[in-house]
Amino acid sequence: MKLSEELKWRGFINQSTLEDVSLIDGEPIAFYWGVDPSAQSMTIGNLASAMLVRHFIEHGHKATLLLGGATGLIGDPDGKKDERNLKSQEEISSNKTAISDEYKRIFSGKDFTVVDNYDWFKDMNYLSFLRDVGKHVPLSNMLGRDFVQARLGEGGSGISYAEFSYSLIQGYDFLHLYRNAGVTLQLCGADQWGNSIAGVDLIRRIEGGEAHILSTPLIVNKTTGVKFGKSEDGAVWLNPQMTSVYAFYQFWLNVDDAGAIDYAKIYTLLSKEEIEALSKKQQEDPGARDVQKTLAREVTALVHGSQSAESAERVTAVLFGGMSFSELSDDDLNLLAHEIPTAQTGATAVDILANSGLASSKGEARRLILSGAISINGEKIFDDTTVDESVLIKKGKNSFLLVR
Repeated sequence: MKLSEELKWRGFINQSTLEDVSLIDGEPIAFYWGVDPSAQSMTIGNLASAMLVRHFIEHGHKATLLLGGATGLIGDPDGKKDERNLKSQEEISSNKTAISDEYKRIFSGKDFTVVDNYDWFKDMNYLSFLRDVGKHVPLSNMLGRDFVQARLGEGGSGISYAEFSYSLIQGYDFLHLYRNAGVTLQLCGADQWGNSIAGVDLIRRIEGGEAHILSTPLIVNKTTGVKFGKSEDGAVWLNPQMTSVYAFYQFWLNVDDAGAIDYAKIYTLLSKEEIEALSKKQQEDPGARDVQKTLAREVTALVHGSQSAESAERVTAVLFGGMSFSELSDDDLNLLAHEIPTAQTGATAVDILANSGLASSKGEARRLILSGAISINGEKIFDDTTVDESVLIKKGKNSFLLVR
């Protein structure tokens, strides 16, 4: 399948300055995509755009992945109602390292170049920037931006000169990469369209050159209508310290039926035939949740590696699918220990239940055991017993305790 056909089928194409998107099916194009290091990790919102990048790389195009070390010091105001709090140089530097590591995982084994826009901004003279760049940017273009109008309009919080200039700074990135790396295409999320246009305009005005943008739509939960990637705890991050591997896996396992196939098209590299087969299974037996299970396994493997994905799969099967606790490895137990309460071996079940809070008292613990509400490794117990090895204690349907 040609790249343009695949992107259309998967739902990646939102807006483009290309009159004919099939132009991406021709000779290799030097393109770029960037992320500001505003946090220690990208989210699954960024991951959608990263998957667009993957398809371009798979079809032979030349990728430059940008770290916004300079733009991150200012902060993108688009979509924000209030002025951002500035981050320190040290925090930005740490975030850049973390996001660069995520680039390397997601695009492992692929050919790409990583650049940092701080490298070309750090020694730039302010007057030179105004003369060489700012002189070519009509103020009407910048004032016309939706977020500027919202911030300056009645009831708006206002906007600083720094945030007002953000799109001009990002636009210069495109100009710099056009000049120094032959980059003629920027890939971005739909929310970055305005900032990206600034770069196309600079290249046309200053260099007399032609450059283009292709944006991917923001992913929306079809059931709730809200931006995809939000959980009860906030954003879903790619960093396992911010969203654990298990929680990441569970997020995908529990996505809505209405959007599951669309998410598989965006977030996995499964072929059209494989996804159509999943769609057929979903129609025949939606309760089996084959799409969600495949989606969880594929995306977790892509972001965290196949071993972590398999571990999350086994832990889930033990907690909710009837798989034997004895089949869990030490790594699986470590993963599980970060998700549920833990206790130490060498005590009675009554003491463990009471001390862990799974029961409010020893008396309640005994009543729970006598009523058959407590199981150890899937087997109900009716008498108190000493726990002297690693086991999984379960109360009712969804309360768990790992004893190690």
